[in-house]
Amino acid sequence: MKIMTGFSPRLTGGDVRERLAPSLLGLSHDDTATPVADTPGSRLMQARLGAWTRALAGLLLGALCCLSALAGDLARADIERRFQRPLHVGDKLREVPAWPLTSELTPDAGPVGYVFESIDLAPIPGFEGTPMNLLVAIDAGGKFMDVEVLRQHEPVFLGGLGPLPLQEFVKQYQGKSLKQEITVSSTYGNTRSGGGGNRVVLDGVAKATASVRIVNQSVLAASLAVARARLGFADPGSGAPPAVVRALPFERMDFATLVKRGYVQRIAFSNADIEKLFAGSDGAGTDAQALGKPDELFAEIHVAYLNAPTIGRNLLGDAAWERFKAYLVDDRPAFWIATRGRYALVDEAFVPGTAPPRLALVQSELPIELRDANRDYAQLPGFGDAGSALILTAPAHAGLDPGRPLDFRFTVSRGRGFIMPVVTQQQINLHYTPPGELFDYPPKPLPEWLQAWQGRLPDLIVIGLALLLLSAVLRRPRAVSIKPRTLWLFRTGFLAFTLLFIGWHAQGQLSIVQITGAIKSLAAGAGLKSFLYDPVSLLLIAFTLLSLAVWGRGPFCGWLCPFGALQEFVGLLARALRIPQWRLPARLSRVLARSRYAVLALLVGSAAFAPAAAERLVEIEPFKTAITVGFQREWPFLLWAVGLLLAGAVVYKFFCRFVCPLGAALTLGGRLRRRAWLPRIEACGQPCQRCRIACRYDAIAPDGAIDYDECHQCLDCVGIYHDTNRCGPQLLLVRKGKALKIHPCVNRSPDT
Repeated sequence: MKIMTGFSPRLTGGDVRERLAPSLLGLSHDDTATPVADTPGSRLMQARLGAWTRALAGLLLGALCCLSALAGDLARADIERRFQRPLHVGDKLREVPAWPLTSELTPDAGPVGYVFESIDLAPIPGFEGTPMNLLVAIDAGGKFMDVEVLRQHEPVFLGGLGPLPLQEFVKQYQGKSLKQEITVSSTYGNTRSGGGGNRVVLDGVAKATASVRIVNQSVLAASLAVARARLGFADPGSGAPPAVVRALPFERMDFATLVKRGYVQRIAFSNADIEKLFAGSDGAGTDAQALGKPDELFAEIHVAYLNAPTIGRNLLGDAAWERFKAYLVDDRPAFWIATRGRYALVDEAFVPGTAPPRLALVQSELPIELRDANRDYAQLPGFGDAGSALILTAPAHAGLDPGRPLDFRFTVSRGRGFIMPVVTQQQINLHYTPPGELFDYPPKPLPEWLQAWQGRLPDLIVIGLALLLLSAVLRRPRAVSIKPRTLWLFRTGFLAFTLLFIGWHAQGQLSIVQITGAIKSLAAGAGLKSFLYDPVSLLLIAFTLLSLAVWGRGPFCGWLCPFGALQEFVGLLARALRIPQWRLPARLSRVLARSRYAVLALLVGSAAFAPAAAERLVEIEPFKTAITVGFQREWPFLLWAVGLLLAGAVVYKFFCRFVCPLGAALTLGGRLRRRAWLPRIEACGQPCQRCRIACRYDAIAPDGAIDYDECHQCLDCVGIYHDTNRCGPQLLLVRKGKALKIHPCVNRSPDT
């Protein structure tokens, strides 16, 4: 794939003119370790944390109220610098925010293209929560001339991969048409469902699948808005691809057989029928002939879809059919419409080649323009001397589906008075349902976000099963945790799965960017639809939110965070290499733990008041460097990520415990947990300190209570509790034949 050079702000006007003008003109151009126990110290600490929570809530509210409105980046002068003579940039249109391009070579031909910014027409939030802005140019036929990235805030393209892959991606739109179905492939699957030969699949960008799908939706949604407003494109309706005429053996039929088989459909009205239409209106009783001869035929209307050879060849004859096929080289839909009786489709004032003023075609409540094809073989021999017929065509890009019902609406007018007549109009309708045996009906393509889910289905199944397994283990942890080796093997294996599969393969590293992005999207009124484009992350987000109410932050921070797993493996390696391990004093550890709340507040506040700074500040998370792009970044980011890992080699999971803003947010969310599920006995902490000494997270207070704000659910203390060989108080009680007494501060574990 080549590097995109078009539409770059660094290009001169001559560069752009040289690249784009020939195409547009139609020319070729090659806190808190707070114990759960109710002590004065714990109450004070909880009060402090409550103050932190209220402050953070205030920042969140400020974020929702202070985000700026979305707007385009360019003025007319900016567009003129890109498009110079012989092209001319017109004033920005009122009905749609786009600049028309005209040519000095064909001044009377109208616009030869349109240029517009996607953010003005389709401000779809990106992964980070802010819509990307792309400059798009399409020609008068709906083909893409070029697409340029004006502004984007996607973390993976700001750092990590850098902007070049995104520029290369949008380069692929050149020459593609809005009449085609354009989707994005990925390393996880092509998901080519439906669409047939009219489908175009763009090469995606590895490690940025969700972002490029959102780019595609932004480009298409904005371009279709302009095409519908200025190029006559119809609304997509149901979104299903139009039916295709089936290749059937030709069968000779006369006109009566065509009518009987439903290939030609008709409707007839008598004078009395029309009089009933005007009853109660100013037009009632004004047609003397209708009153005098109520049973006389007013109108008999026949309609047929000519593009199907079974219909067109039988109606027009072999020779005329061959000439007609040559006329329909662009596959525009064509209809044969004939009338008999007093009512004529056109009158003497009708100009051939124009739209019949008495006829309107509607499909799915959307009007479609029909124009006279001005063919001399429109009149059918034998149809009747008193009849008349026209061949009418719709634009090829109008979005008409010939295989689905259409409404032909014929206007009947009556006038009362001579000097200033009052005209009353009524409609007679022919509901045309094409015979289904003449068409193949392609399936409706899945929405882009659902295609993303379809392409990731194997990964989702594997991760879903892993989440079920983790839930079962956390629900009944005794079997896994009672033997240290069993717990070590299970935990190490699961963390390896988290790092290798969820992190580096499936790109399921959750990030604080998803929280700030959600705030921005909601503040902009755009909802959270963009999350649908990243199914793996959405699955993990859903599980994490549910688990907060059951276990708190532990399931994600202790088991499902790829960077957390990487830190754990670094710690294992450090201990295997006998690197000295530093255990910080409890007071210092509690003070440092509060720092992650400060980082969280800083990021949320900057997202609200200084978005550009926020994009740099989120790099405090090393997730993108270590997981998303696998350490393929510039040296400052590598130095930061490696430095945090080295800190974790001597201070257990340093980043998770003292820096991580996502962990801070999950800690606050973990306050939803209503049950202390880790079992304790009276002797815990009084006097036994076995579990507290074993806990590397410093999540057990000296009195034996569990601090769930710091607990990562590693299950070490659960294993000790259930193992009478390791839990001294229980061993002593068992030997004395006394019953175990559960600590009054907590509830019994489900399997205790």
